[in-house]
Amino acid sequence: MKRATITALAAAMAAGAATTALAQPQATGPIPVLPGLTNLGQQKPEASLPFTMTQVATFTSPWRLAFLPDGRMIVTEKVGPVWIVTQDGQKTPVANAPKVVFKGQGGMMGVFLSPNYAKDHFVYLTYSEPQAVGGSSLALARAKLTLGSGSASLDDLTVIWRDGEGGEGGQFGAQIAFAPDGKSLFLTSGDRQRFTPAQDPDQPLGKILHLTLDGKPAPGNPMAGKTGAATVPVIDPPRNTETAKTAPVVRTYTFPGPNLTPAETWSTGHRTPYGLAFAPDGKLWELEHGPRGGDELNLIEKGKNYGWPLVGEAPNYDGVPVPTPDTRPDLQAPVLYWTPVIAPGNLMFYKGNKFPGWNGSALISGMGTKSLNRIVVTGATAKSAERWDVGHRIRDVEEGPDGTLWMLEDPPQGPAPQPTALFHVTPK
Repeated sequence: MKRATITALAAAMAAGAATTALAQPQATGPIPVLPGLTNLGQQKPEASLPFTMTQVATFTSPWRLAFLPDGRMIVTEKVGPVWIVTQDGQKTPVANAPKVVFKGQGGMMGVFLSPNYAKDHFVYLTYSEPQAVGGSSLALARAKLTLGSGSASLDDLTVIWRDGEGGEGGQFGAQIAFAPDGKSLFLTSGDRQRFTPAQDPDQPLGKILHLTLDGKPAPGNPMAGKTGAATVPVIDPPRNTETAKTAPVVRTYTFPGPNLTPAETWSTGHRTPYGLAFAPDGKLWELEHGPRGGDELNLIEKGKNYGWPLVGEAPNYDGVPVPTPDTRPDLQAPVLYWTPVIAPGNLMFYKGNKFPGWNGSALISGMGTKSLNRIVVTGATAKSAERWDVGHRIRDVEEGPDGTLWMLEDPPQGPAPQPTALFHVTPK
Protein backbone atom coordinates (compact mmCIF):
# COMPACT_ATOMS: atom_id res chain seq x y z
CA MET A 1 0.00 0.00 0.00
CA LYS A 2 1.18 3.50 -0.75
CA ARG A 3 0.37 6.95 0.50
CA ALA A 4 -3.03 8.02 -0.74
CA THR A 5 -5.42 10.92 -1.05
CA ILE A 6 -7.75 11.33 1.90
CA THR A 7 -11.03 13.16 1.61
CA ALA A 8 -12.53 14.72 4.75
CA LEU A 9 -16.13 13.68 5.31
CA ALA A 10 -17.00 14.61 8.84
CA ALA A 11 -15.46 16.23 11.89
CA ALA A 12 -17.49 14.38 14.51
CA MET A 13 -15.50 12.41 17.07
CA ALA A 14 -16.59 9.69 19.44
CA ALA A 15 -16.98 11.16 22.92
CA GLY A 16 -14.44 9.91 25.38
CA ALA A 17 -12.27 8.29 22.73
CA ALA A 18 -9.16 6.70 24.18
CA THR A 19 -6.27 7.74 21.98
CA THR A 20 -3.33 6.49 23.96
CA ALA A 21 -4.39 3.92 26.60
CA LEU A 22 -0.87 3.70 27.94
CA ALA A 23 -1.88 1.61 30.92
CA GLN A 24 -3.50 -1.81 30.72
CA PRO A 25 -5.95 -2.01 33.64
CA GLN A 26 -6.17 -5.29 35.50
CA ALA A 27 -9.38 -7.23 35.89
CA THR A 28 -11.16 -6.67 39.20
CA GLY A 29 -13.44 -8.95 41.18
CA PRO A 30 -13.79 -12.72 40.74
CA ILE A 31 -12.07 -14.11 37.65
CA PRO A 32 -14.49 -16.25 35.64
CA VAL A 33 -13.55 -19.71 34.41
CA LEU A 34 -13.88 -19.86 30.64
CA PRO A 35 -14.81 -23.31 29.27
CA GLY A 36 -12.04 -25.11 27.44
CA LEU A 37 -9.44 -22.36 27.92
CA THR A 38 -6.29 -22.26 30.06
CA ASN A 39 -5.72 -19.12 32.14
CA LEU A 40 -2.17 -18.45 33.38
CA GLY A 41 -2.95 -15.05 34.87
CA GLN A 42 -2.80 -16.20 38.48
CA GLN A 43 0.48 -18.07 38.18
CA LYS A 44 2.85 -17.29 41.06
CA PRO A 45 6.47 -16.35 40.38
CA GLU A 46 9.31 -18.69 41.27
CA ALA A 47 10.94 -18.20 44.64
CA SER A 48 14.33 -17.36 43.14
CA LEU A 49 15.96 -16.47 39.83
CA PRO A 50 18.16 -18.99 37.98
CA PHE A 51 19.98 -16.13 36.27
CA THR A 52 21.80 -12.89 36.97
CA MET A 53 20.80 -9.58 35.36
CA THR A 54 23.62 -7.11 34.70
CA GLN A 55 22.85 -3.60 33.52
CA VAL A 56 24.97 -2.73 30.47
CA ALA A 57 23.54 0.54 29.12
CA THR A 58 20.59 2.91 29.37
CA PHE A 59 18.16 4.11 26.70
CA THR A 60 15.10 6.33 26.43
CA SER A 61 12.02 4.17 25.83
CA PRO A 62 13.81 1.31 24.05
CA TRP A 63 11.63 -1.03 21.98
CA ARG A 64 13.56 -3.77 20.16
CA LEU A 65 17.07 -5.11 19.67
CA ALA A 66 18.58 -7.35 17.03
CA PHE A 67 22.03 -8.94 16.93
CA LEU A 68 24.51 -8.29 14.14
CA PRO A 69 26.84 -11.08 12.99
CA ASP A 70 29.79 -9.50 14.86
CA GLY A 71 27.93 -9.69 18.19
CA ARG A 72 26.95 -6.03 18.38
CA MET A 73 23.31 -5.04 18.69
CA ILE A 74 21.10 -2.61 16.85
CA VAL A 75 18.61 -1.05 19.25
CA THR A 76 15.59 1.18 18.63
CA GLU A 77 14.24 3.87 20.95
CA LYS A 78 10.57 4.71 20.61
CA VAL A 79 11.43 8.41 20.73
CA GLY A 80 13.20 7.99 17.38
CA PRO A 81 16.94 7.17 17.50
CA VAL A 82 18.53 3.91 16.41
CA TRP A 83 21.82 2.76 17.96
CA ILE A 84 24.62 0.30 17.43
CA VAL A 85 25.57 -1.08 20.85
CA THR A 86 28.48 -3.25 21.89
CA GLN A 87 28.09 -5.93 24.53
CA ASP A 88 29.96 -3.72 26.99
CA GLY A 89 27.48 -0.87 26.44
CA GLN A 90 29.27 1.47 24.02
CA LYS A 91 26.71 3.24 21.82
CA THR A 92 27.04 4.64 18.30
CA PRO A 93 24.14 6.59 16.76
CA VAL A 94 22.81 5.33 13.42
CA ALA A 95 22.35 8.15 10.92
CA ASN A 96 19.41 8.59 8.54
CA ALA A 97 16.73 7.03 10.74
CA PRO A 98 13.26 7.87 9.37
CA LYS A 99 11.05 10.49 10.99
CA VAL A 100 8.52 9.02 13.40
CA VAL A 101 5.52 10.23 15.38
CA PHE A 102 6.40 9.65 19.03
CA LYS A 103 3.03 9.76 20.75
CA GLY A 104 1.36 7.36 23.15
CA GLN A 105 2.17 3.88 21.89
CA GLY A 106 3.68 5.12 18.63
CA GLY A 107 7.24 5.89 17.60
CA MET A 108 10.24 3.94 16.36
CA MET A 109 9.45 0.32 17.08
CA GLY A 110 10.85 -2.84 15.52
CA VAL A 111 14.25 -3.59 13.99
CA PHE A 112 14.96 -6.89 12.23
CA LEU A 113 17.89 -8.23 10.21
CA SER A 114 17.22 -9.54 6.72
CA PRO A 115 17.40 -13.33 6.39
CA ASN A 116 20.06 -12.58 3.77
CA TYR A 117 21.91 -9.97 5.84
CA ALA A 118 25.34 -11.50 5.17
CA LYS A 119 24.85 -10.67 1.48
CA ASP A 120 22.47 -7.68 1.34
CA HIS A 121 23.10 -5.91 4.71
CA PHE A 122 19.40 -4.99 4.85
CA VAL A 123 17.58 -4.18 8.05
CA TYR A 124 13.82 -3.80 8.35
CA LEU A 125 12.25 -1.10 10.55
CA THR A 126 8.67 -0.69 11.73
CA TYR A 127 7.45 2.67 13.03
CA SER A 128 4.56 5.13 13.23
CA GLU A 129 4.89 7.31 10.15
CA PRO A 130 3.58 10.90 10.02
CA GLN A 131 0.54 11.42 7.80
CA ALA A 132 -0.50 14.66 6.11
CA VAL A 133 -4.05 14.39 7.46
CA GLY A 134 -2.76 14.15 11.02
CA GLY A 135 -1.91 11.29 13.28
CA SER A 136 0.22 8.44 12.03
CA SER A 137 0.19 5.01 10.44
CA LEU A 138 2.29 1.87 10.64
CA ALA A 139 5.12 1.77 8.11
CA LEU A 140 7.56 -0.99 7.18
CA ALA A 141 10.85 0.24 5.72
CA ARG A 142 14.00 -1.45 4.50
CA ALA A 143 17.48 0.07 4.40
CA LYS A 144 21.09 -0.96 3.96
CA LEU A 145 23.04 -0.77 7.21
CA THR A 146 26.46 0.72 6.56
CA LEU A 147 28.98 0.29 9.38
CA GLY A 148 32.19 2.31 9.55
CA SER A 149 34.86 2.98 12.12
CA GLY A 150 32.86 4.71 14.85
CA SER A 151 29.93 5.42 12.51
CA ALA A 152 26.77 3.77 11.20
CA SER A 153 24.01 4.79 8.80
CA LEU A 154 20.80 3.58 7.21
CA ASP A 155 21.25 4.06 3.47
CA ASP A 156 18.73 3.91 0.63
CA LEU A 157 15.84 3.62 3.08
CA THR A 158 12.60 2.71 1.30
CA VAL A 159 9.12 2.26 2.73
CA ILE A 160 8.04 -1.07 1.26
CA TRP A 161 4.62 -1.22 2.95
CA ARG A 162 2.45 1.31 4.73
CA ASP A 163 -1.05 1.78 6.05
CA GLY A 164 -1.95 5.13 4.53
CA GLU A 165 -5.08 5.85 6.58
CA GLY A 166 -3.43 8.01 9.23
CA GLY A 167 -5.46 9.06 12.24
CA GLU A 168 -5.39 8.46 15.96
CA GLY A 169 -4.88 5.49 18.24
CA GLY A 170 -2.09 3.24 19.50
CA GLN A 171 -1.71 -0.54 19.31
CA PHE A 172 0.35 -0.64 16.11
CA GLY A 173 1.61 -4.22 16.41
CA ALA A 174 4.77 -3.65 14.32
CA GLN A 175 6.38 -7.07 14.82
CA ILE A 176 8.00 -9.11 12.04
CA ALA A 177 8.71 -12.82 11.78
CA PHE A 178 10.58 -14.07 8.72
CA ALA A 179 9.35 -17.33 7.24
CA PRO A 180 11.59 -20.32 8.02
CA ASP A 181 12.68 -20.49 4.36
CA GLY A 182 13.75 -16.83 4.48
CA LYS A 183 11.71 -15.93 1.39
CA SER A 184 8.88 -13.92 2.96
CA LEU A 185 7.86 -12.14 6.15
CA PHE A 186 4.85 -11.87 8.43
CA LEU A 187 3.94 -8.42 9.81
CA THR A 188 1.55 -7.73 12.68
CA SER A 189 -0.77 -4.75 12.31
CA GLY A 190 -2.74 -3.79 15.42
CA ASP A 191 -6.30 -2.48 15.51
CA ARG A 192 -5.17 1.08 16.45
CA GLN A 193 -7.77 1.03 19.29
CA ARG A 194 -10.53 1.31 16.70
CA PHE A 195 -11.91 -2.21 17.19
CA THR A 196 -14.08 -2.79 14.11
CA PRO A 197 -11.37 -2.61 11.40
CA ALA A 198 -9.96 -5.89 12.76
CA GLN A 199 -12.95 -7.62 11.12
CA ASP A 200 -12.98 -5.51 7.95
CA PRO A 201 -11.27 -7.42 5.11
CA ASP A 202 -10.60 -4.14 3.29
CA GLN A 203 -8.45 -2.65 6.08
CA PRO A 204 -5.04 -3.92 7.26
CA LEU A 205 -5.72 -3.02 10.90
CA GLY A 206 -6.07 -5.97 13.25
CA LYS A 207 -4.39 -8.40 10.85
CA ILE A 208 -1.28 -10.48 10.37
CA LEU A 209 -0.01 -9.81 6.86
CA HIS A 210 2.15 -12.13 4.77
CA LEU A 211 4.45 -10.21 2.44
CA THR A 212 7.42 -10.82 0.18
CA LEU A 213 10.76 -9.43 1.30
CA ASP A 214 9.96 -6.45 -0.97
CA GLY A 215 6.64 -5.73 0.78
CA LYS A 216 4.27 -7.20 -1.83
CA PRO A 217 1.50 -9.75 -1.17
CA ALA A 218 3.15 -13.14 -0.75
CA PRO A 219 2.12 -16.03 -2.99
CA GLY A 220 -0.16 -18.59 -1.39
CA ASN A 221 -2.06 -16.22 0.86
CA PRO A 222 -5.70 -17.13 1.58
CA MET A 223 -7.07 -14.43 -0.74
CA ALA A 224 -4.15 -14.23 -3.15
CA GLY A 225 -4.90 -12.08 -6.18
CA LYS A 226 -7.96 -10.42 -4.68
CA THR A 227 -8.39 -6.69 -4.19
CA GLY A 228 -10.59 -4.78 -1.78
CA ALA A 229 -12.77 -1.68 -1.79
CA ALA A 230 -11.28 1.47 -3.28
CA THR A 231 -12.21 3.48 -0.17
CA VAL A 232 -12.54 2.66 3.54
CA PRO A 233 -13.98 4.64 6.47
CA VAL A 234 -11.64 6.01 9.14
CA ILE A 235 -12.84 6.40 12.73
CA ASP A 236 -11.26 7.74 15.89
CA PRO A 237 -10.77 5.31 18.80
CA PRO A 238 -14.19 4.69 20.40
CA ARG A 239 -14.82 4.05 24.07
CA ASN A 240 -15.41 0.29 23.78
CA THR A 241 -16.45 -2.55 21.49
CA GLU A 242 -20.11 -1.52 21.61
CA THR A 243 -19.70 2.18 20.82
CA ALA A 244 -17.34 1.16 18.01
CA LYS A 245 -20.29 -0.31 16.13
CA THR A 246 -21.79 3.16 15.59
CA ALA A 247 -18.63 5.30 15.73
CA PRO A 248 -18.86 8.30 13.39
CA VAL A 249 -16.71 8.30 10.27
CA VAL A 250 -14.25 11.18 10.43
CA ARG A 251 -12.99 10.82 6.88
CA THR A 252 -12.67 8.37 4.03
CA TYR A 253 -9.36 6.97 2.87
CA THR A 254 -8.97 6.46 -0.87
CA PHE A 255 -6.32 3.98 -1.97
CA PRO A 256 -3.95 5.35 -4.61
CA GLY A 257 -4.20 2.13 -6.59
CA PRO A 258 -5.67 -1.33 -6.09
CA ASN A 259 -6.42 -2.11 -2.45
CA LEU A 260 -4.14 -5.09 -1.86
CA THR A 261 -5.22 -5.71 1.75
CA PRO A 262 -7.17 -8.92 1.02
CA ALA A 263 -4.23 -10.36 -0.93
CA GLU A 264 -1.82 -9.46 1.90
CA THR A 265 -3.86 -10.90 4.77
CA TRP A 266 -2.86 -14.14 6.49
CA SER A 267 -5.13 -13.95 9.56
CA THR A 268 -7.68 -11.54 11.04
CA GLY A 269 -9.21 -10.50 14.36
CA HIS A 270 -6.13 -9.32 16.27
CA ARG A 271 -5.97 -6.52 18.85
CA THR A 272 -2.41 -5.61 19.95
CA PRO A 273 -0.09 -8.22 18.42
CA TYR A 274 3.31 -7.39 19.95
CA GLY A 275 4.76 -10.89 19.71
CA LEU A 276 5.26 -13.05 16.60
CA ALA A 277 7.72 -15.92 16.22
CA PHE A 278 8.18 -19.28 14.56
CA ALA A 279 8.66 -22.31 16.79
CA PRO A 280 11.46 -24.76 15.92
CA ASP A 281 8.90 -27.00 14.18
CA GLY A 282 7.88 -24.16 11.83
CA LYS A 283 4.55 -23.28 13.45
CA LEU A 284 3.79 -19.57 13.83
CA TRP A 285 2.79 -18.22 17.25
CA GLU A 286 1.45 -14.78 18.15
CA LEU A 287 1.13 -12.89 21.43
CA GLU A 288 -1.25 -9.99 22.01
CA HIS A 289 -2.69 -7.75 24.70
CA GLY A 290 -6.28 -8.06 25.82
CA PRO A 291 -8.20 -5.15 27.37
CA ARG A 292 -8.98 -5.51 31.11
CA GLY A 293 -7.64 -9.06 31.03
CA GLY A 294 -7.31 -11.62 28.30
CA ASP A 295 -3.75 -11.36 26.98
CA GLU A 296 -3.49 -14.18 24.44
CA LEU A 297 -1.03 -16.70 23.02
CA ASN A 298 -2.33 -17.87 19.65
CA LEU A 299 -1.24 -20.53 17.19
CA ILE A 300 -1.55 -18.74 13.86
CA GLU A 301 -3.03 -20.68 10.97
CA LYS A 302 -3.66 -19.62 7.41
CA GLY A 303 -6.92 -17.80 6.87
CA LYS A 304 -8.21 -18.11 10.44
CA ASN A 305 -10.14 -15.44 12.35
CA TYR A 306 -8.98 -14.89 15.96
CA GLY A 307 -12.09 -13.09 17.04
CA TRP A 308 -11.30 -9.55 18.14
CA PRO A 309 -13.46 -7.50 18.80
CA LEU A 310 -16.29 -10.02 18.44
CA VAL A 311 -15.01 -12.08 21.37
CA GLY A 312 -12.42 -11.88 24.13
CA GLU A 313 -11.57 -13.26 27.55
CA ALA A 314 -12.26 -10.08 29.53
CA PRO A 315 -14.33 -6.88 29.42
CA ASN A 316 -13.45 -3.53 27.90
CA TYR A 317 -11.39 -1.08 29.97
CA ASP A 318 -14.62 0.62 31.08
CA GLY A 319 -16.20 -2.66 32.14
CA VAL A 320 -18.53 -3.10 29.15
CA PRO A 321 -18.66 -6.86 28.52
CA VAL A 322 -17.10 -8.58 25.52
CA PRO A 323 -18.66 -11.92 24.48
CA THR A 324 -16.50 -14.89 25.48
CA PRO A 325 -14.98 -17.28 22.93
CA ASP A 326 -17.42 -20.10 23.71
CA THR A 327 -20.21 -17.96 22.19
CA ARG A 328 -18.48 -18.12 18.78
CA PRO A 329 -17.06 -21.61 18.17
CA ASP A 330 -16.47 -20.59 14.54
CA LEU A 331 -13.64 -18.29 15.69
CA GLN A 332 -10.17 -19.35 16.86
CA ALA A 333 -9.71 -19.36 20.63
CA PRO A 334 -6.31 -18.74 22.23
CA VAL A 335 -4.11 -21.63 23.26
CA LEU A 336 -3.33 -19.77 26.51
CA TYR A 337 -4.55 -16.52 28.05
CA TRP A 338 -3.76 -14.32 31.03
CA THR A 339 -6.28 -12.70 33.39
CA PRO A 340 -4.96 -10.75 35.26
CA VAL A 341 -2.76 -9.58 32.41
CA ILE A 342 1.01 -9.79 32.09
CA ALA A 343 1.02 -6.98 29.46
CA PRO A 344 3.43 -8.85 27.17
CA GLY A 345 6.27 -7.13 25.37
CA ASN A 346 7.44 -9.79 22.94
CA LEU A 347 7.74 -13.49 22.15
CA MET A 348 10.81 -15.52 21.18
CA PHE A 349 11.86 -19.16 21.02
CA TYR A 350 15.09 -20.07 22.77
CA LYS A 351 17.58 -22.07 20.67
CA GLY A 352 20.66 -22.05 22.88
CA ASN A 353 22.18 -24.30 25.53
CA LYS A 354 23.25 -21.83 28.24
CA PHE A 355 20.03 -22.45 30.17
CA PRO A 356 19.56 -26.21 30.62
CA GLY A 357 16.14 -27.47 29.61
CA TRP A 358 15.07 -24.28 27.86
CA ASN A 359 15.92 -25.20 24.27
CA GLY A 360 12.78 -24.90 22.15
CA SER A 361 10.82 -23.07 24.84
CA ALA A 362 8.97 -19.84 24.24
CA LEU A 363 10.09 -16.86 26.31
CA ILE A 364 7.66 -14.02 26.92
CA SER A 365 8.54 -10.66 28.40
CA GLY A 366 5.99 -9.18 30.79
CA MET A 367 5.70 -5.44 31.31
CA GLY A 368 2.74 -5.32 33.69
CA THR A 369 4.02 -8.20 35.83
CA LYS A 370 7.70 -7.23 35.51
CA SER A 371 8.39 -10.82 34.59
CA LEU A 372 10.09 -13.26 32.28
CA ASN A 373 7.84 -16.20 31.42
CA ARG A 374 8.82 -19.58 30.00
CA ILE A 375 6.26 -21.59 28.04
CA VAL A 376 6.74 -25.17 26.86
CA VAL A 377 5.40 -25.52 23.33
CA THR A 378 4.78 -28.96 21.85
CA GLY A 379 3.22 -29.04 18.40
CA ALA A 380 -0.08 -27.16 18.63
CA THR A 381 -0.14 -27.15 22.46
CA ALA A 382 1.48 -24.93 25.07
CA LYS A 383 1.75 -25.01 28.84
CA SER A 384 3.37 -22.81 31.42
CA ALA A 385 6.70 -23.66 32.97
CA GLU A 386 7.97 -20.74 35.09
CA ARG A 387 7.30 -17.10 35.77
CA TRP A 388 10.19 -15.11 37.21
CA ASP A 389 9.73 -11.74 38.87
CA VAL A 390 12.63 -9.66 37.51
CA GLY A 391 11.59 -6.33 39.04
CA HIS A 392 11.56 -4.44 35.73
CA ARG A 393 9.02 -3.86 32.96
CA ILE A 394 10.53 -6.00 30.20
CA ARG A 395 9.72 -4.80 26.68
CA ASP A 396 12.02 -7.14 24.76
CA VAL A 397 13.97 -10.33 25.41
CA GLU A 398 16.34 -11.69 22.78
CA GLU A 399 18.95 -14.42 22.55
CA GLY A 400 22.57 -13.45 22.01
CA PRO A 401 25.02 -15.35 19.81
CA ASP A 402 26.37 -17.32 22.79
CA GLY A 403 22.94 -18.36 24.10
CA THR A 404 22.74 -15.82 26.90
CA LEU A 405 19.79 -13.41 26.99
CA TRP A 406 19.47 -9.66 26.60
CA MET A 407 16.49 -7.66 27.84
CA LEU A 408 15.26 -4.11 27.26
CA GLU A 409 13.37 -2.37 30.02
CA ASP A 410 10.20 -0.43 29.26
CA PRO A 411 9.84 2.87 31.16
CA PRO A 412 7.21 3.40 33.87
CA GLN A 413 3.92 4.86 32.71
CA GLY A 414 4.08 8.63 32.62
CA PRO A 415 3.92 11.73 30.42
CA ALA A 416 7.65 11.94 29.68
CA PRO A 417 10.09 9.25 28.51
CA GLN A 418 12.53 8.06 31.14
CA PRO A 419 15.90 6.30 30.88
CA THR A 420 15.69 2.53 31.26
CA ALA A 421 18.15 -0.32 31.06
CA LEU A 422 19.63 -2.89 28.74
CA PHE A 423 20.31 -6.03 30.80
CA HIS A 424 22.57 -8.97 30.05
CA VAL A 425 21.06 -12.15 31.51
CA THR A 426 23.44 -15.00 32.36
CA PRO A 427 22.96 -18.30 34.21
CA LYS A 428 23.82 -18.45 37.88
